[in-house]
Amino acid sequence: MIKKNYLENLNNSEKPFIIYKANKGFDLYTDFSKKIILTNGNIEKFIKESTKIKPKKKGTDLFIGFFGYELLNNLIGVKVKMQKGLKFPKGIFYKPETKLKLPNKLNYKNLGIAKPNKLFKININKFSYKIIFDKFKKKIKSGETYQIKICTKYSNKAKIDALDYFSRLVKTNMAPEAFMIKDKDYSIISCSPENLIIKKNDLITTKPIAGTLKKNMKLNKVKALAFFKKNIKESKEHNMIVDMERSDLSKICKAGSVKIIKKKIVEEYKDLYHYVSLIGGRLKKNTSSLDIIKAMMPGGSVIGCPKISTLNLLNEQEKENRNVYTGSFGYIKFNGDMRFNIIIRSILNYKGNSEISVASGVVIDSNAKHEFNENYIKAKALMDLYK
Repeated sequence: MIKKNYLENLNNSEKPFIIYKANKGFDLYTDFSKKIILTNGNIEKFIKESTKIKPKKKGTDLFIGFFGYELLNNLIGVKVKMQKGLKFPKGIFYKPETKLKLPNKLNYKNLGIAKPNKLFKININKFSYKIIFDKFKKKIKSGETYQIKICTKYSNKAKIDALDYFSRLVKTNMAPEAFMIKDKDYSIISCSPENLIIKKNDLITTKPIAGTLKKNMKLNKVKALAFFKKNIKESKEHNMIVDMERSDLSKICKAGSVKIIKKKIVEEYKDLYHYVSLIGGRLKKNTSSLDIIKAMMPGGSVIGCPKISTLNLLNEQEKENRNVYTGSFGYIKFNGDMRFNIIIRSILNYKGNSEISVASGVVIDSNAKHEFNENYIKAKALMDLYK
């Protein structure tokens, strides 16, 4: 059991730390003996060597951190042109020497922080969004893609206390893949609901989310499920993403082993309901960590379908870098087991600049106004923290 003021003292120190949602409460990692800043030149070497280290301690025999979106594109041979935006590292991993258990309720609140800037600028307004939307609709009709996720970014200048924001976020909007990183010049907080990889021995699973419904007083999980099942657009979108994730898994899994474990269930969050499936398979013999990451990342459910051609369309269109958004956070253990999420519902704060990126899926029968508003709903829980 950690001491009462441990989190507060840790947060007030210069020491970096990471908090990640566990089955019961949170895991806290700190006392990092290594910090590896990833580039296009060293990522493959890092992934290969991360599973060659001889285990010493059970809980800290791992590297924990994130792969950025642009880094993952490069890893699978998809080009990203020069873009404007924060010059943030493409990926960072840490080797912790200390791991502690925290409860679900994080008893931390900063009463002394100055009021942050509540005003956010959006990089794509409704008019610009409609132009991009119509352009991608034509691409869908011509068969270049079947579904594509248009990204919008909300940004401001604000000094934040990441632990305070994260503590409040998980209090109101707990998510199974929630995490935070605090380092000297940056922090990331996230209430990501989406797991991309859980690999244990030769078993691997992924849990795609495709389908979003705004909550109201008349809705519950049963009614939300009925809505998703009856809604042609949401069902079509979900089926496409599930098929794509099954295809990604089939590249690295034994023939016939890829199965849908949970099909089309509803998960409930603060402002919305999600349509979710769980897929799993048995890995082929001698499948490496690099093979797994190349097959599964970036996560298809936040890109579109088919993955590679859709990535090319997005990268040609987008003028700003995504940084951590739609990248992956998690860990690689020395024994090869791993857990990674998809970085969505997240705030990146770097040198006093905050950005919140969101996206919604466009299919042949999508509506531009609806998708634009869906993006705002996804960002709202994070922007509310600045009030």
